[in-house]
Parts: sequence; structure tokens; C-alpha cells
Amino acid sequence: MLKLFSWRRTIHHPKPLNPALFPHLPSSPFLFISRFLGHSPPAEDEEMYDPPFSPTPKRKNKSKISTKKNQTHKVANKINSDGANGFPVNSELPFDFMYSYSETSPGVEPIGFREPKRFSPFGPGRIDRKWTGTRAPAEQKPDLEKLAEERERVLGEPLSEEEVAELVEKYRHSNCSRQINLGKGGVTHNMLEDIHNHWRRAEAVRIKCLGVPTLDMDNICFHLEDKSGGKIVYRHINILLLYRGRNYDPNERPQVPVMLWKPHAPIYPKLVKDVADGLTFEETKEMRKRGLNSPPLMKFTRNGVYVNVVERVRTAFETEEVVRLDCTHVGTSDCKKIGVKLRDLVPCIPLLFKDEQIILWKGYKERERNLRSSVELSSQKREGNKL
Repeated sequence: MLKLFSWRRTIHHPKPLNPALFPHLPSSPFLFISRFLGHSPPAEDEEMYDPPFSPTPKRKNKSKISTKKNQTHKVANKINSDGANGFPVNSELPFDFMYSYSETSPGVEPIGFREPKRFSPFGPGRIDRKWTGTRAPAEQKPDLEKLAEERERVLGEPLSEEEVAELVEKYRHSNCSRQINLGKGGVTHNMLEDIHNHWRRAEAVRIKCLGVPTLDMDNICFHLEDKSGGKIVYRHINILLLYRGRNYDPNERPQVPVMLWKPHAPIYPKLVKDVADGLTFEETKEMRKRGLNSPPLMKFTRNGVYVNVVERVRTAFETEEVVRLDCTHVGTSDCKKIGVKLRDLVPCIPLLFKDEQIILWKGYKERERNLRSSVELSSQKREGNKL
């Protein structure tokens, strides 16, 4: 007991108390001594050290506090001065501002909105463009020829094979510090600002694509080059390398106003019809039942790489009429996005979204019509090349 409570020892020996002054204490000296075993005197060869329960806080240097306050005042004054003259921002970018460029189909108009159109995600009065609920359109039509000439000037001469191999070796590792992760949002507006920030100190940016956008990698590559002005010099499955150009000047980079929050997604028309086009109600019901009872063509993982899904669905439709895709671990929202992309890319007709299962029908009439249009377009291109 003496060793356990050695840190509670006092300097002086305890003196006996006067029983006349303390009548409530026990008369037995044994009980009195047992209560004060922890306060026994220290040994002669031991040093006295009584540490506190918590370390005493160190006093901050007043000079450091004053410098931090001065810095905060300077930053606040600068923000106030810039805010008076810097807004609204007049961006010369020729395209309409949207939250996502690769995951928004311009041909489909929403039928409703979940928030008022006056709530712009760029903040009140921060840009000179009006927010329509889905985009902030440019006020003037761009001059496409002038834009193409400016882009060619910034890119300069194309890279040689040795230069491309050097860039790939420099940025191909997964722990690369110049990497941007592209998720289910696709090519977003704020991603353009991140790309230009990386280009200030690096020639290229490594972009890792995951999730639903990987169904159409060509679409991602197009929007990255079109919106940023760079050039994709390397592409391997879901890994892209975006090059800034030989004549890129960070001081003359385009001004990209940042979205302060993610806008609510609008309400779009119903994806699955009660009766599929080209079928009756009974035939549609039979097709759905057959699809639910069929084995799944493939199982999706959350935030996976879906590069080969379109080709596998097309190959399956050569022998099957109905295909089932298992999206148990993907989520309901991503499941519907996958169905929309497959409807446009395969093409096919979604019949059912139930319990995170996708039922697709190849659709005889729609498929034949799309194949005929694709054959006619290819023949027209060939004739134009011959001329």
C-alpha cells in the first residue's frame, strides 16, 4: 500500500489530533492510522515529486498571436477589397456551365425542379450568367475557328513517342501526387479548376476514372479535352493522362468560377414505361418475369470499372432477348444511371428496375431502326471520304 500511494506522500509527519476538538473521529487509533496510510512520510533516500493530474498549459507567445491577427486582418481586407471590384466574375469560357458535363444529356429536358432556379450554386451575384436550374448559359456564341486556332497554339507540336513514354513513366504510379479521381459525377465543373491548378506545376495530370462514367470512356475523353483545352496522350482502361500543351502559360489560364455547392438534381421523365414500345401489356409482363428468372449476365461492384459492359451486353443480345444485370452492391441511383447509359449505348430498352436488378430487352423494332441509321451514316461517311 505504501508503494502504491507513494506519489501522495506529504513532507511532514502527521501529528495526533486533539480528541476534544474532533469528537466525531473514531477513538480507536488503528482506524485512524488506516485512513491515513496513503499520507505516510517519504523515505529519507527518496525525492519528493508530486505531479499534477494534467500538465499545466504553456503560455503562448504574444508576438506570434499578434502576427496571426495581423495576417487575418490583411486577408480579410484583401477579400473585402476584391469582393467589391471582383464580382460578378466575367468568364470568357465559351461553353455553358453545368455541374456535370459528361453525365448530362442535353437532349432531355427536366419536367420539374427540386429547388428554385434563383438559387445559383455559384453564389448570389458571383458570376454574370443566369442560372436556369441545370446550367448557366454563355451570353455570346463562341467563334469555333478562333477557339480551334488558340487551342492548337497552346498545344504546340505533338509529343514524340519518347516524350510520351517519359510522361507515362513519371505519372503512371498509383501514388502519384498529380492525380484526380473521377467518380460517379463524371467530368464536373470544379474539376476544371483542379486540372488548371495541377498544370501550374506539372505538365500533365493523371485521371483515374471509376463508377458509372466508365461505361463510356470516349465521352469522358471528349469532355476533358473540350472543356480543359488539353490533350489526352495516354489511355489505359480507366487511367488517363491529360497533357497541358507546350505553350501553356499558367498566368494566362482561363478563369473558372467555382461552384460553392452541388445543385439538387432536377426531375426527369419516367425511365421505364408501363408497356414497352413494340409489345403489349401481357408480353411486357412476360418479358419481365423471364428476365427476373434468368441468371445474371454479370455482377456489378460499387465504384467499379465498367469498361467492357457495353460489349458484353451486345454479345449477349445476339443469342438472348432479355438480359439481367445484378447491381446489388451498387445502389439505386447508380443502378438507374447504368440503365440509362446502356439504353443509349447498346441500344436497348429497360424493362424493369427492381431490388437493384436491371432487366433489359433488345427491342426488335428499335434495334433494327438504330442499326439501319448507323449503317446509313457509315456509308455516307465513306462516300464523303471518297469525294
